[in-house]
Amino acid sequence: MHPNAADWTAYVDGYCERLAPGLLGEPLNTISNVGFLLAALAIWRQARGHVGPRLLAAGLALVFVASTAFHMLATRWAGAADSAAIALFVLAYAVVFARVFLRVPWRWAWLAVPAFLALGVPVVAGADALGLPGSSYAAPLVALFVLAALTARDAAWPVFLAAGGLFGVSLTFRSVDHTVCGSFPPGTHFLWHLLNAVVLYLVTRTAVTRWVGSPERADPPTAGR
Repeated sequence: MHPNAADWTAYVDGYCERLAPGLLGEPLNTISNVGFLLAALAIWRQARGHVGPRLLAAGLALVFVASTAFHMLATRWAGAADSAAIALFVLAYAVVFARVFLRVPWRWAWLAVPAFLALGVPVVAGADALGLPGSSYAAPLVALFVLAALTARDAAWPVFLAAGGLFGVSLTFRSVDHTVCGSFPPGTHFLWHLLNAVVLYLVTRTAVTRWVGSPERADPPTAGR
């Protein structure tokens, strides 16, 4: 059965900070999204006018917009948009990684998407079966360490390793949000935003720096590449 309009506009009270409906119901969770915007602006500058890298910056900006909308509006459709923006960026990054670091031609780099899903689905299912909090983000967490392994002979591997560790800390803050409400009413979800902004900036900057350093790789993908 498809959800009706009322379902999509339903109020979502999913975080410690929110006490009632309203645009200002989650001030810290909302403001902390600025981290994604700052990351997007920094990557935009580092892209040096190249279309492909700037699309990654646009993806970060989309995460900012969607997450801000969700924490301001607190509706089901905004939550779906938030999740979709994150998923879109992750899948786009997988394709860019395949091209930039593994030197896969653009015409084959898209296979990184099903490869990620083949890795991610069982990881998420396993985390969910174990009752681990934040199980839906288990796949990106594992993927960061996989990227570190894939770049073991590349100078970029410490960035992916550090990003994986930082994302683990970030995921912990996301998971304990409701458990700290009694002692810390604002909760810890805003730290998830701030740390994730750093994670996304680190991995994106690493890819973009390599991307713009190679004129051939910096060109937008076209047929036959």
